[in-house]
Amino acid sequence: MRRGSRFDAPREADGRHGPRPSDLHGDHETASTASTASTTSTARPTGLPVDAPAVTEVGFASFAGRHGAGVVECIDLAVDSARLAEGLWFVVADFEDPAHGGRARAWRFAHHGRTEADLPADATPSGGEGDWQGPAPDAWRSSLSRDEYQAAVAAVRHAVHEGDVYQANICRVLAAPLPAGDREPDARALARILAAGNPAPYAGAIHVPAASGIEPVWVVTASPELFLRLEDGMLSSGPIKGTAAAAEGLREKDRTENVMITDLVRNDLQRVSEPGSVEVTDLLAVEAHPGLVHLVSRVQGCVTAEEGASGGLWGQVLDATFPPASVSGAPKSSALRIIRELERGPRGPYCGAIGWIDGDAGEAELAVGIRTFWWTGDELRFGTGAGITWGSDPAEEWAETELKAARLVALASGEPAAD
Repeated sequence: MRRGSRFDAPREADGRHGPRPSDLHGDHETASTASTASTTSTARPTGLPVDAPAVTEVGFASFAGRHGAGVVECIDLAVDSARLAEGLWFVVADFEDPAHGGRARAWRFAHHGRTEADLPADATPSGGEGDWQGPAPDAWRSSLSRDEYQAAVAAVRHAVHEGDVYQANICRVLAAPLPAGDREPDARALARILAAGNPAPYAGAIHVPAASGIEPVWVVTASPELFLRLEDGMLSSGPIKGTAAAAEGLREKDRTENVMITDLVRNDLQRVSEPGSVEVTDLLAVEAHPGLVHLVSRVQGCVTAEEGASGGLWGQVLDATFPPASVSGAPKSSALRIIRELERGPRGPYCGAIGWIDGDAGEAELAVGIRTFWWTGDELRFGTGAGITWGSDPAEEWAETELKAARLVALASGEPAAD
């Protein structure tokens, strides 16, 4: 692994990274897809060694053919990514690197299987749809107002004109308070609502409550986008770029954007694949999802790892490919700088990675954390964004962020999703 990797970072003296910056700040507007400032919790100690028994029968994870219950421990991938070589781990990685307040973590559970039926009945939360109490539909706030977002689009277009970047993905975070209660919100219940109203190929949820004594997490995703899959030694990715309400609404700008990001993904995979093995197996395919369509490409390569390298295989893979190309931009380093300058606070797990890594089986499936809710500081949050190029129109890009958010935000608020 290269020196300075975010997945091989030194641990501070107290075993934790520094405090996260405030997630949202500034002046906000009221809107149907709009966020208020909130506090963030500090990290908790990760707890137990790998062979320790479960200390509690709480916590669950469910994602793409893997299920877990009864949390045992949490590891910090900036320190312990080599641990992913053994066992089944459920992963949530923030978009930001540790220097900018991000965390990449993985949880191990006492019970796991390929279906919920493989888990003990008393270890699986019920979480019926009726158990979900979402925010009021008019309670959502946006970290960027319409005018602020459109100004950010104009700023990216100026950066493209100046030759600083070819594309940058600009996002905003929506947030709304949840009804007060004496327990954490029911992640399983929200996941079931989304599964019924917005089925997605990479849907899932992970909830480790604070009362577990293990570092907590609360994420529910309906992601349509594959970040990384490892199967039979082949590492593949399925970047999405290009969104419209229907196929005829896709623009030439969408196609150009997708080709640009597909090339970036190809370059990322080449850094951890056998020479000559990386190929684009599908380019500009149109995929239909509830309420919209996407342009999706597929890239794969035969994965390899430097023998004895710090962080192991997954330390190298994540260092080479993270954050996902489709939600950063090209060149990636320039796009990340522009994102930090224009967005109002960190994205957290939105645009990060969510999924599982099975070290014993040599398999993994990680989604890009889009169409994703997370709960923190008594607020439910949801991110939405768009890729900005020279061909972008500020009003159209704002409308794209609205399109991506509308259905899922409505479902979380207890409203019917428009078809």
